[in-house]
Amino acid sequence: MSAFAAFPARVWRSRQYLSRIAIMRAKANSNYGSDGEEGSANRTFSIQGHVLSAPKPVPGLYLVATPIGNLGDITLRALETLAGVDIIACEDTRITRRLTERYAISAELKPYHEHNAALARPKILERLAQGASIALVSDAGTPLISDPGFKLVREVSAAGHNVIAVPGASSVLTALSVAALPTDRFYFEGFLPAKEGARRTRLTELARIDATLVMFESGNRVQESLADLSEIMAGRDAAICRELTKLHEDIKRAPISELARTAATLETRGEFVLVVGPPRDDANVMTQHDLDDLLRASLARDSVKDSVAHAVELSGRPRREVYARALELVKETRGGEGKGGGPRAARRGRNQHRGTANH
Repeated sequence: MSAFAAFPARVWRSRQYLSRIAIMRAKANSNYGSDGEEGSANRTFSIQGHVLSAPKPVPGLYLVATPIGNLGDITLRALETLAGVDIIACEDTRITRRLTERYAISAELKPYHEHNAALARPKILERLAQGASIALVSDAGTPLISDPGFKLVREVSAAGHNVIAVPGASSVLTALSVAALPTDRFYFEGFLPAKEGARRTRLTELARIDATLVMFESGNRVQESLADLSEIMAGRDAAICRELTKLHEDIKRAPISELARTAATLETRGEFVLVVGPPRDDANVMTQHDLDDLLRASLARDSVKDSVAHAVELSGRPRREVYARALELVKETRGGEGKGGGPRAARRGRNQHRGTANH
């Protein structure tokens, strides 16, 4: 049920409420000019059957935040802006049309996305020079946040046109607010690299940041990313936020290692935001148990040299100690297999260690 539908019908019908909308509209839109232009009769929007007029905004580019799932999460100012502008530039006209049809907004929709941006920007700049007011929206949330628009805003600003923000929904802040993790400092990463090697390298870099981390991930890679996070950021608390504000919203909060262990049962349909807490105050030096888990996972994939270097960087422990423990684990995994892999790996590790020390 939308936020608007949750209100009793009598509230929407009351003159007092409509008067309040008019007052809020006047206060929130001090930048708007007078509406005396041709076609102004179509500058309207509708809420629960009540049609409200929308004056044309002063010329400029309006960055309008739209709902991230629940269409009721739209502000009055956003509705009035979208109804009043000459053009709405959007990633996908089909997705934005759902919103405009919901609120009976008839503004013209034009595509603006990464594939046509180079061609569309000059046309937008030309229209702005002619006095047009144009809204930029993403498929969901706040424009420019992991979405196209940076170059457009830069060029519009450089040309001397107005750039006005119309704030609203953001999946980054929504996830951060419900994750039950520290919010005094946070770092937004966006989407992690798709390939495993690049992803692990980037996560290793992110692990050095003493702040809560917010990341986007797709459903078909979320399980692999959780496994990498549990290895590289062992000991941290985290939250998996799926389908925020939608009917099947799901938020799981637990230590990252626990979330990774249960990832196989995770519903992977939908959109994910991963939030990982900062290192604990007592987590400057990795526990022996976590160090062993880290080394075992690395040794199964990489050489002793690379595994030791990776573990030293993440564990806060001395290289000599980590190297010695890596050799012990190589011997343990050798067991009674009789394949000879363990001793050769250990000898290779010693040679690599000596070679590193000599440089």
